[in-house]
Amino acid sequence: MKLRQFRFEDLQKATRNFSKDWLIGSGAFGNVYVGTFDVEGTLAIKKPNAESYTSTEEFRNEVRLLSTVKHRNLVELVGFCEESGPKRAKILVYEYVTNGSLLDYIMGRGGRSLTWRQRVNIAIGAAKGLAHLHGGVNPSIIHRDIKPSNILIGEGFEAKVSDFGLVRSGPVGDQSHVSSQVKGTPGYLDPAYCSSFHLTPFTDVYSFGVILLQLVAARPAIESTRNHANLHIIDWARPSIERGNIEEILDANLLIEGCNMEMMLKMGQLGLRCVMKEPKKRPTMTQVWQELEADLYSDDFLPKQPHEMDSHRLNGISSGSIGHESHHSTMDQDYSQSIVSVDGINLQRFRVDLDGLSFQSGSLRCLETSESTDEDFGIPH
Repeated sequence: MKLRQFRFEDLQKATRNFSKDWLIGSGAFGNVYVGTFDVEGTLAIKKPNAESYTSTEEFRNEVRLLSTVKHRNLVELVGFCEESGPKRAKILVYEYVTNGSLLDYIMGRGGRSLTWRQRVNIAIGAAKGLAHLHGGVNPSIIHRDIKPSNILIGEGFEAKVSDFGLVRSGPVGDQSHVSSQVKGTPGYLDPAYCSSFHLTPFTDVYSFGVILLQLVAARPAIESTRNHANLHIIDWARPSIERGNIEEILDANLLIEGCNMEMMLKMGQLGLRCVMKEPKKRPTMTQVWQELEADLYSDDFLPKQPHEMDSHRLNGISSGSIGHESHHSTMDQDYSQSIVSVDGINLQRFRVDLDGLSFQSGSLRCLETSESTDEDFGIPH
């Protein structure tokens, strides 16, 4: 499909002059608005930050590259706007995906939840989209800002990776791209990238590993508890996964509904492999989706109930047997945590809203202040 070149006035009209009421996402690279057009219908309009492009030629090169990227698990570029003069507009226009983002489901917004199979299928689809960016286009593309709000949910709960504008071309062979500054979202930033400024496909793999853990636990990437300030999900989940006790960290909805515990454990273990300290020890995105797909369709995997809990106790959870609930706030954040305790097993629910965050954890020693309203730590789009 040929890209449409939009006039700036058309984008202003579609978004009510880029009104906050039409803002659907905000991140390190700019804002995303929803807009309605007479012919194209509803589209997503990405308005980058002023410093995102160093030149008009850089913007045009990116449009040319993105116009060649076609994959069912990637949000499609529909058009662009480029105007000089006082407006200085350089804007990307994408297809609009109607079912929200993975973040909505991880955080349980509006009572949304996912079955274990939907979680695995979303992980497979998103991994396929990233694998295509890394190896299916030339030059390859590194996303740099993989997080739940950038994985959109399409028809049939199919994942579509978004916000891969303002990308950087990937390395050639064993070489890596050296970035002039670290870009991304706290909680998902690869420590190796933070310390070396070397950008490789494994930078995205690290971020995706964090998301795999979130799919298992339905927990923010960074969380504060009574005993730990800014506890990273990697540090929180690792002990249970390494012991093989996935029930200890599993999303309460999955414990209630029943799920394939072995598959969830496999996904957690794969998540830990994706966040290994040495980037070259991590799997590629192709290996990630192939492994998940092979496990999902294995004859050995049948839905299993958690062996620690019988149906009577599960019914107790469903009817709202709550041990205690605590609410507190830290670091100027609107934070709430609910803990449902059943026979010593804590089933945790979290919500955090932050405007910015600096953190240091055992797994991620990369101090960063987010420019976004990112709810990925409770957290945008």
